[in-house]
Amino acid sequence: MSQRRAFLTVAGSGALWLAGCASGVRRSAARALDPADLAWLDRLTWGASAASADDWAARGRRSAMQTLLHPPAQAALPEPVQRAVDALSVSRLAHPALVAELETLRRGDDRQAYRQRLVAVSREAAVRSLLHALHSPHGLREQMVWFWFNHFNVGQTKANLRLLVGDYEQALRPHALGRFRDLLVASATHAAMLRYLDNEQNAVGRINENHARELLELHTLGVDGGYSQRDVQELARVLTGLGVNFSDTPARVAPRLQPLYHREGFTEFHPGRHDLGDKTVLGQWVKGGRGWDEILAQLGALARHPSTARHVCRRLAVFLVADEPPPALVDRLSQRFLATDGDIAQTLETLIAAPEFTASLGRKFKDPVHYVLSALRLVDDPQAPLTDMAPVMAALNRLGQPLFGRTTPDGYPLDASAWNGSGQMAARFEVARTLSRLPATPPRPAIAPDERLLRPLSERTRAVLAQATTPQDRHALLLSSPEFMLR
Repeated sequence: MSQRRAFLTVAGSGALWLAGCASGVRRSAARALDPADLAWLDRLTWGASAASADDWAARGRRSAMQTLLHPPAQAALPEPVQRAVDALSVSRLAHPALVAELETLRRGDDRQAYRQRLVAVSREAAVRSLLHALHSPHGLREQMVWFWFNHFNVGQTKANLRLLVGDYEQALRPHALGRFRDLLVASATHAAMLRYLDNEQNAVGRINENHARELLELHTLGVDGGYSQRDVQELARVLTGLGVNFSDTPARVAPRLQPLYHREGFTEFHPGRHDLGDKTVLGQWVKGGRGWDEILAQLGALARHPSTARHVCRRLAVFLVADEPPPALVDRLSQRFLATDGDIAQTLETLIAAPEFTASLGRKFKDPVHYVLSALRLVDDPQAPLTDMAPVMAALNRLGQPLFGRTTPDGYPLDASAWNGSGQMAARFEVARTLSRLPATPPRPAIAPDERLLRPLSERTRAVLAQATTPQDRHALLLSSPEFMLR
């Protein structure tokens, strides 16, 4: 079933919920933006909101884009949202204290209490992430935090990773618009990634290649990046001894190797488990015996490799331009990436300035997270922001893209073919009915979207919207329209 035909079927079915009343609907006072600016704002953030449209109009396109590319370090959330973030235990407790609490539960007799707390911690981490995505004025950074977590994906269902995914996301966040090398180091040496890809089992004489293989295939060079099975094996040797230690006690290390011992948080480099010999990775000699410094140097070499530039830049272009980005655009992005030592903001600046980017606006199909977040940003009220993320998480679960929910290392797919099937569209229409009632916490009625935040609608869509008999009916139809499926 096509998107448009499904939309018309929903409109004529009479199955839409008729909740609320017109007299209770409030509208945003967002400034009107021209369609071109709305298209830019929609693509570069999780969707246009009243606050972001006001800021864009006040700054102008050039200044607004520079602010998106180079945001201040602090999130600057609305006060009610910041209070909600601060109230979460993942915010109140330092991560070591949280881990200690869970480790105590794990060693106890009440396994159910341990599992419930694990789920609660990961849920809080997802709530924190969604609160930032919905309400932060720095929408490009929030998109890139999601993109990089997906690129360096860690599935939370393995072992105790529910406890670690929130801290892992926070480790990636400062580098989301920084240098790729720093991002790669933050990912590759974090306890979540080391446990997820089994590198804590990787030791001299007992090599485990999982982490090395995904580093080359997914995180840096790409499957066609020119590496061999021998390179995987040699990189695995470089990574030997890099593992996880959740205790307060450092590993026992022979005195002669003690200078090489290194620990950061729960990440531990154990030189007694490391292959101290020389290696050869991608045709380059790697001097052994340096331990942690050897690992950092090798990650830096991977970050600067031309194949990494091409692979990463193509992924960025798929995310922000088109499912099949023009090769000439990927070439220009790769050149910029290499010339700036992997500066992500400068690479994105080149992408945004490209005519291919402008030509693609309004044509990229939304994956579920874009769909749900953009729907909610249409009704975001800075004076009474939505802080209950339960319906947001339920919607993402219903659409098959929950935060931290991808179990395989490749992350969620970014192309339309993964998300535009008939089953997905039917689920979106159900979700649209639910979202059209949010936020609707008594005595506050549901809020209708400010339609000035939408790009122009077709005549056919406007004709269907004219059939709506309540504000909520119209809202659900808007969220079901073919135009709203695109960004």
